[in-house]
Amino acid sequence: MRTVPAPRGQVSEALFSELTAAPHRLAPIDVIASADPFGDEDLQLALYCCYELFYRGLPGVDERWEWEPSLIALRGEMEAVFERAVRDADGGGPPAPRPEEADWALRAIADADDGPSLSVYLSRHGSVEEVLEFLVHRSAYQLKEADPHSWAIPRLTGGAKAALVEVQADEYGGGRPERVHAQLFADSMEAMDLDASYGAYLDHLPAITLATVNLMSLFGLHRRNRGAIVGHLALFEMTSSLANRRYADGLRRLGHEGRATDFFDEHVEADAVHENIAVVDLAGGLMRQEPEVAEDVLFGARAAIEIESRWTRHLLESWEAGRSSLRVPLEAPIPA
Repeated sequence: MRTVPAPRGQVSEALFSELTAAPHRLAPIDVIASADPFGDEDLQLALYCCYELFYRGLPGVDERWEWEPSLIALRGEMEAVFERAVRDADGGGPPAPRPEEADWALRAIADADDGPSLSVYLSRHGSVEEVLEFLVHRSAYQLKEADPHSWAIPRLTGGAKAALVEVQADEYGGGRPERVHAQLFADSMEAMDLDASYGAYLDHLPAITLATVNLMSLFGLHRRNRGAIVGHLALFEMTSSLANRRYADGLRRLGHEGRATDFFDEHVEADAVHENIAVVDLAGGLMRQEPEVAEDVLFGARAAIEIESRWTRHLLESWEAGRSSLRVPLEAPIPA
């Protein structure tokens, strides 16, 4: 039984061969920036797996690898390549507004996204096969929903911290394990006869999908990026409610209800409430407390839009071309 994913290149192959042994100092592994770091299968998989050591770990990998200095150094090299690509792709924007105008500034970023809508497509035209692929893509994040943003809690104070905790408490079910949003997504997957085990589809996920999650980890795990992770969350909460209504509509159009739609129905209501808290109290509150990170808040929101748009285009272009949007189609064997 494989304990780590199938490697996708020189870095992941060298890394995974080391991780199956007891923690030790890594030999140097060259990280070379490709022309498209977002689509670099080797980079994104290796980085994703390094981050996973800080979440639920990797099967068969000693948990002490989490803080092995040489592995953290390797992760830092990969992060530098990824972050540089994110910042290079950022078109920038106007200067940070006053904190009381955070709502306006973040909404302007959301409204500037004029790319195709995945939720509109799936609500109106998506096939069962395409919906299944969508769920598999989203499982990379939704099965640990809220965890990357929770890294910001100890890095905030006062009103901004209180606002983030209020949002996250709902994400974690308000004390009810069966209502934890990650569990609701697992229920939806099972209702659609998918494997809801954590990490079950990692080998199927293309680089751009891993990049959407790596972005959150990059922001959440670094205190210097606390503004960016707040902006990322605020943007998500602003744009989530309507999209989830459409996803639920698409599932119902295909004849699915109950456990299959509960996750999406929950987010229609919850994210409508979270939007004001995340934008005004969290993002605006942080900008009031720490004006020096206001630009980072807007950068985080723009980065979320940029990577999500690239991911959306990948899915829609794949389906338009008549091919699977997954790196390995669901029915295909995993490469050795």
